[in-house]
Amino acid sequence: MADPKGFLTTPRETACTRPVAERLKDWNEVYVPGSLLPIISKQAGRCMDCGIPFCHNGCPLGNLIPEWNDYAYREDWGAASERLHATNNFPEFTGRLCPAPCESACVLGINQPAVTIKNVEVSIIDQAWDSGNVTPQPPDRLSGKTVAVIGSGPAGLAAAQQLTRAGHTVAVFERADRVGGLLRYGIPEFKMEKVHINRRIEQMRAEGTKFRTGVEIGRDLDAVQLRKRYDAVVIAAGATVSRDLPVPGRELNGIHFAMEYLPLANKVQEGDFVAPPITAEGKHVVVIGGGDTGADCVGTAHRQGAASVTQLEIMPRPNEERNAVSQPWPTFPMLYKVTSAHEEGGERIYSVSTTHFEGDEDGNVQWLHLVEVEFVDGKLVQQAGTERKIPAQLVTLAMGFTGTDRSNGLVEQFGLELDERGNIARDASYATNVDGVFVAGDAGRGQSLIVWAIAEGRSAARGVDRYLTGTSTLPYPIKPTDRSLTV
Repeated sequence: MADPKGFLTTPRETACTRPVAERLKDWNEVYVPGSLLPIISKQAGRCMDCGIPFCHNGCPLGNLIPEWNDYAYREDWGAASERLHATNNFPEFTGRLCPAPCESACVLGINQPAVTIKNVEVSIIDQAWDSGNVTPQPPDRLSGKTVAVIGSGPAGLAAAQQLTRAGHTVAVFERADRVGGLLRYGIPEFKMEKVHINRRIEQMRAEGTKFRTGVEIGRDLDAVQLRKRYDAVVIAAGATVSRDLPVPGRELNGIHFAMEYLPLANKVQEGDFVAPPITAEGKHVVVIGGGDTGADCVGTAHRQGAASVTQLEIMPRPNEERNAVSQPWPTFPMLYKVTSAHEEGGERIYSVSTTHFEGDEDGNVQWLHLVEVEFVDGKLVQQAGTERKIPAQLVTLAMGFTGTDRSNGLVEQFGLELDERGNIARDASYATNVDGVFVAGDAGRGQSLIVWAIAEGRSAARGVDRYLTGTSTLPYPIKPTDRSLTV
């Protein structure tokens, strides 16, 4: 156990963010560099080393949280990093981007502020990188087997790294021009600087993983031919089809999916553009969708100099405290969140639905018409007399994703079966109906969290390893049927 009285004597303290006026002038991460390390040992000491650590259940990866909390408390950063990497290939990603269902399941959180598990995690891994404790781990011997991984998001990268370390020769195919999937082009720089992706990719290259960018399976390379070239294939292409908003005026200029808007801002940071082709500068911006992707659009619009930013959500505003009846501990509650992007300004409007868009004579969107709604007998009902319009010269649709992209022919060329939710069907070993073809992450699970993607990538790697060799020593965090109450 860390500090036996830590949870009684030490209040919760989280990472410090830079002043809004300062961080809106750049695209660097919002947190004050180095602000965590001086406080993190005491924060880790708040962990109670519970007899039943429900944080394990809250985390899809089964992270050994009490163990690395103890090491962090004792400032044994090398041991803490080893325990952290035992269950998570990329803790620098989850430590920055995961909504921390582990903290919602923390036993201390029943009647006190939970342990700052996420902050401890990111401190351990950042210290590990700074100290040179993160090194390549190439396999002792090669199996002679080859694996193709389609997609280089968190699921694909996790599967690829596990399979490479198991001794297989792995090639990752990415249709974009750089590796990282949505981590690269969907997550703004102010949430995670891309140096964290780049050094992981270099580690994986040193271990033997090969990367092929600018290759879309199904369009640039036939899926059947890919299967013939490799002994096994892992599909980790994500759920990239954005949910649309079919209302009058949708065809107007200036209305874009979030994943049309956000990647261009990231490409500016990569040096591809001086200015993004789609920008919020000087415009009244409306973001439709109240989730994390919507918040990313909000923060991006602020940094581009938007005249105003309004975020719309069709659901009612969530509670600020857990509802013990409908969302009891240790489930992951849907709570009102103020992200760093929301701290920077803008307005959020709940319980509203867009009825139509209005444009100017040149076909550019100028106004968004909305109406208040409420749930009646489980159905959304518009409230008469609540119609109004708000200025909108740039609209981003951030309403989630509906499934895997089928326009490139990948699903049809492989002959893959889909489940009742439209995702690629798989069995308990993550195998599809096609021999030697496996699926991991959002492509099989549907839109979910980064922590689930990594867990599924690791689990699918075990299934592939057993398929190729008849056995496997790789860990198996979760099964595809495991849809726990946390998320």
